[in-house]
Amino acid sequence: MQFHHRPPFNHGYTSLVPRSGATADMLTEFGVLTLLGGESWEQSRDTEEQCWLLARGSAKLVWCVYAAGPGPVMGAVSRPDLFDYSPWCLSVPKRTKVSIIAGKGGAEFYYCATDNPKSFVARLFTPEECRSEFRGEGTMRETSTRIVRTCFDDTNRSESNLVIGEVIGVPGKWSSYPPHHHLQPEIYHYRFLPEQGFGLTAIGDTPYIIRDRDTMLIREGEVHPHVTAPGYAMWYLWVIRHLDGAHYGPATNTPVFVKEHEWVTGPEDNIWQPKNHK
Repeated sequence: MQFHHRPPFNHGYTSLVPRSGATADMLTEFGVLTLLGGESWEQSRDTEEQCWLLARGSAKLVWCVYAAGPGPVMGAVSRPDLFDYSPWCLSVPKRTKVSIIAGKGGAEFYYCATDNPKSFVARLFTPEECRSEFRGEGTMRETSTRIVRTCFDDTNRSESNLVIGEVIGVPGKWSSYPPHHHLQPEIYHYRFLPEQGFGLTAIGDTPYIIRDRDTMLIREGEVHPHVTAPGYAMWYLWVIRHLDGAHYGPATNTPVFVKEHEWVTGPEDNIWQPKNHK
């Protein structure tokens, strides 16, 4: 499976990328948790680290390492929407119980889990700690400007086997551009504003139409540029799984840009523009 469309999410937890079957090679479980106001959810994993990213709403988070360690820790989180507000993101090691109690208006979380034998300190990353940049500005005649938010990577969470962030594609513009690839498996999950919006991608040479709540699986070496239709903002969550001996990031020279398209980041005068016509 490369790609799939989703109807509106079910109440409770919906698994989008299981750890078994056709998606086992992604090495990461991925899903969405939808809670009504006042509802709660509890989960722990014996061998996997977990990550909970708030998409919308408010909640109280409680986490506790149930091996020898400190007592419960609590944090209150809220996010009006995922386009204009940076995320809260809870990262916990194996053998950590996480409890979520939704606020009055309910809450929606994205969930990731992957094998990690390390023991490390659980951490709630705040919106202020999320590294946000307006990438592509001043290049390619502003055709690939987009917001890139990085919750954590090797610079601030080297003990994790995950890299997690968000991209907000500006209406009518490209992202994940110039086209690039990497060894590590990656999951993209999309939302649009307004919801009836759409975008386009090509995984390798195969094109796909992207719609709200779709999920894309990107495997080793697959090139994956994106563009969003005029009028529609495109948000997507990206989850990269480090590989043993090949962490994603500058140390392993990732991502790798397709050489024939790298020139577009150079002088803008090299990019053709139409002449004025009356």
